[in-house]
Amino acid sequence: MTTPIDISEQAGVRYLHFGSSWVQGAMRIARPWNLELEYTREMMASLLLREEKRWPRRVLLIGLGAASLTKFLYRYRPDAHLTIVEIEPDVVAAARHFFKLPEDDKRIHLIIGDGAEYILGTDKKFDLILVDGFNEHAHPGQLNSLPFYQACRSRLTDQGIMAVNLLGLCKGVLGGFAHILTAFDDRALMFPSCESGNTIAFAADGDQVSISLDDLKASALALKEETGMNLLPTMTRLAQAKTCTNNLLVL
Repeated sequence: MTTPIDISEQAGVRYLHFGSSWVQGAMRIARPWNLELEYTREMMASLLLREEKRWPRRVLLIGLGAASLTKFLYRYRPDAHLTIVEIEPDVVAAARHFFKLPEDDKRIHLIIGDGAEYILGTDKKFDLILVDGFNEHAHPGQLNSLPFYQACRSRLTDQGIMAVNLLGLCKGVLGGFAHILTAFDDRALMFPSCESGNTIAFAADGDQVSISLDDLKASALALKEETGMNLLPTMTRLAQAKTCTNNLLVL
């Protein structure tokens, strides 16, 4: 890997960097299962979008980083099988050594490879696809392309949801979201941008998602009681943004 991986610590939080001060992942050392960065918590708003309690059973994560999403799902969705595609072997080594990536070959299938090539070549189906892959310049490359998002849609089950971190796109967040809208026939929604600048987009295939904002808040409260993760501020920002017609989130 030409770009070095750096690890830093401050105020009880360990950070992953790709040769710069740009944070690629974080873990609070005393609470390694928690989601330290706001955008990772917002990606887990996916869990509010399907009612089935054992959903998701099959998850694809493109981009490992500090393994935050992997660890959260591993702990709080014990029925889920997690497939992770990470292009850099050194990131995998860092996640294991510094960020407590679980060693469990039965539930975690780790592939070192290109996420775009994987999704275009696999015939497996997933309930949840999480896309959070960037280089040292915060560019996602082919992970932000129409063929990639179309392939993601084809790999979703009837209960399928895709969540994408749209930070740092060369053509801007709206350009990336336009690809998602096209690939999913407009069945997509952007949440209001996080304070960090990350914007999380969600898209669905198969069964329709139709949830009132009140029900979303109730589900967020239940998830907080289960996991400690607080998505209530996100739900408030979503309501204030008025992007959900008649206070109804539809995908």
